[in-house]
Amino acid sequence: MRLTQRMSRLGTETAFEVLARAQALERQGRDIVHLEIGEPDFPSPESAIEAASAGLRSGLTKYTTSPGLLELRARVAEIEGPRRGISVSPEQLVITPGGKPIIFYTILALVQEGDEVLYPDPGFPIYESMIGFAGGKPVPYPLREDNGFRIDHAGLASRITPRTRLFILNSPSNPTGGVESRQSLEALAELLAEREIWILSAEIYSHFIYEGSHSSIASFGDTASRTVILDGFSKTYSMTGWRLGYGIVPADLAPFLTQLVINSVSCTPAFSQKGAMAALETRAQTIPPMIEEFRSRREAIVAGLNALPGVRCAKPGGAFYAFPNISSFRGTSKEIADYLLIEGGVACLPGTSFGLEGEGYLRLSFATSMNRIQEGLARMGSALARLG
Repeated sequence: MRLTQRMSRLGTETAFEVLARAQALERQGRDIVHLEIGEPDFPSPESAIEAASAGLRSGLTKYTTSPGLLELRARVAEIEGPRRGISVSPEQLVITPGGKPIIFYTILALVQEGDEVLYPDPGFPIYESMIGFAGGKPVPYPLREDNGFRIDHAGLASRITPRTRLFILNSPSNPTGGVESRQSLEALAELLAEREIWILSAEIYSHFIYEGSHSSIASFGDTASRTVILDGFSKTYSMTGWRLGYGIVPADLAPFLTQLVINSVSCTPAFSQKGAMAALETRAQTIPPMIEEFRSRREAIVAGLNALPGVRCAKPGGAFYAFPNISSFRGTSKEIADYLLIEGGVACLPGTSFGLEGEGYLRLSFATSMNRIQEGLARMGSALARLG
């Protein structure tokens, strides 16, 4: 088979590969603690289920407008604009089947062959994959433990060149849980404004902040005119399988992202969007209890990891991932993650699944029950003690 050269530039998301391996072990009768997938274990809101079901029964089974239902776009603009301190119109919203299309569409619309794109390392692996696939040059900027996994502004500035077209920001971060402060975001906005660099701000974990509140880089100066905000319903509303993401897009860019929607998926299912509208209306009942439970899990998993000999773990400020340092053990991060899966029955991800700066770390999702977290910690302790 002859494939195009661009296919060689396409990466993957290791979480799904590890999930498949873990499920294969389960089919053999093994009990596996799943700490690899970033998927909340809470049910989707009952309001969303009822609204989507009613929509299906009433005939919402056909194509709909490509940027999304106007009533959903209007409601998202009404809620999410003020929460970020910006003014948003419905015309700036593009609804997509999942959040990844917003990454892909933004890069396709803005990045030409040879353009440079700054992205976090460690960071969500699809950033680098999509940059390379589109013909851009991926330029990683490091997020390091000694800086709280936050951006080093001087280091970032040194990576900016005349070819820099796009800067990708993810706060709260996957995989580190790092959160940029308002002061950091304001300084970043000024730095990027000087060079008129576009920004893709992935804010999918914006509700999962355990101290303080979320700040968006789009709220500083005129940054919103060059910023695409990525958000969605998968994490905040535990609706991963509903495939509902959206971009808050500058008005002059939104038609081009919509054109990419038309050319790729046509539209997002209308009944799913009806469910999303209902989820928005019951958010006061569903989001706070979820965040409180995640806060308790964060405390438990960080304390448990730090109690394991040879392991240290900084407390994440947001998201629902722990990123423990396991560099004191022999072997690479991948070798240790593989060992924990086979010998310990714990599925987690090597830090290098998120970039070269992830060597010496593991990513553990605490989007599972407290009982399973405690079982996973016990198994890790036993397995790592045997590893020496």
